[in-house]
Amino acid sequence: MTEEMNLDEMNGYKEGDRVTGKVTKIEDKSVVVEISGAPFDGVIPISELSSLHIEKASDAVAIDEELELIITKVEDENFVLSKRRVDAENAWDSLEAKFNNQETIETEVKDVVKGGLVVDLGVRGFIPASLVEDYFVESFEDYKGRTMEFKIVEMDKEKNRLILSHRAVLQEEKANKKEEVLEDLKEGQVLEGTVQRIASFGAFVDIGGVDGLVHISQLSHEHVEKVSDVLKEGDKVNVKVLSVDRDAERISLSIKETLPGPWENIEERAPKGSVHEGIVRRLVSYGAFVEVFPGVEGLVHISRISHQHIGTPHEVLEEGQKIDVKVVDVNAEEKRLSLSIKDLLEKEEEESYGDYEMKEETGFSLSDVIGDQLKKFTE
Repeated sequence: MTEEMNLDEMNGYKEGDRVTGKVTKIEDKSVVVEISGAPFDGVIPISELSSLHIEKASDAVAIDEELELIITKVEDENFVLSKRRVDAENAWDSLEAKFNNQETIETEVKDVVKGGLVVDLGVRGFIPASLVEDYFVESFEDYKGRTMEFKIVEMDKEKNRLILSHRAVLQEEKANKKEEVLEDLKEGQVLEGTVQRIASFGAFVDIGGVDGLVHISQLSHEHVEKVSDVLKEGDKVNVKVLSVDRDAERISLSIKETLPGPWENIEERAPKGSVHEGIVRRLVSYGAFVEVFPGVEGLVHISRISHQHIGTPHEVLEEGQKIDVKVVDVNAEEKRLSLSIKDLLEKEEEESYGDYEMKEETGFSLSDVIGDQLKKFTE
């Protein structure tokens, strides 16, 4: 037997034993502990203090702190001890139970390294950058020291490998929130939401954990050519729930339905006798429909288009043409607006008709008479 083995047997301590030690001295790269009942002290090298890399021993322990340790080596009047191995052995059983039960772990981020984050759970846990958030993160500098929740996604005790994910926690929270929101949603509800994504056919709006679609036709009372003309990502909007398909997790929303109707206060905006610029939207045999406000069209009956007789509105008007119209009558309750173009042309046409009638009766036009009078002054 060697002298080292004799000491081991004599004192009742051997490699692999667990002991309790009290910290009596802290140096830069090691810690001295007093072991109750042992003839001499033990030393914990800095590499055996933590599963993580530390610069100073004082970062991991404090004077008079009691530690549970494993004897890794018995030397002449000295024990070499490990705190890291005890922490790891204690941790794996607990971590395995959390992994099997899909439990969440709350802990502090100890370090930011290339490719992700590091935590200390008795063993070193690594969170790859892709598993930190459910969105792209430019820099992780301010994550150090932050307390976060994680789920274990991979573990291998033999290889001392522990991979965690914060993104998995977020996704689970969103899934639960989505289920709650879908359950509570009712048609006709008006909610505040945030525009998440713009598409050619509409906008996806987050209404508290679940996205709904506002079709382009439901953006405004006005005709919208491009969604990006009226919305951008991040906009806060009020939306009305049109329909909810819980099985397909599909929600139809409307912004238009939350806005004042185009006919609201129409009697104040277009009182009888007022004049407005409008756009000819449709031509029919009996007249022309002219839009004077977004979503508000009035009828110019064929008899009110011109003082002259016309066979069809197409003779003097075309769709898309801008034209001034006068309000002849307004009925807000029936959403009816009667308009006239002729009333704004009356003076001009009367003068032209008067000139025409004079020529018919006398053989002379008004311009002929005026021309003769002008000649007298020039002679």
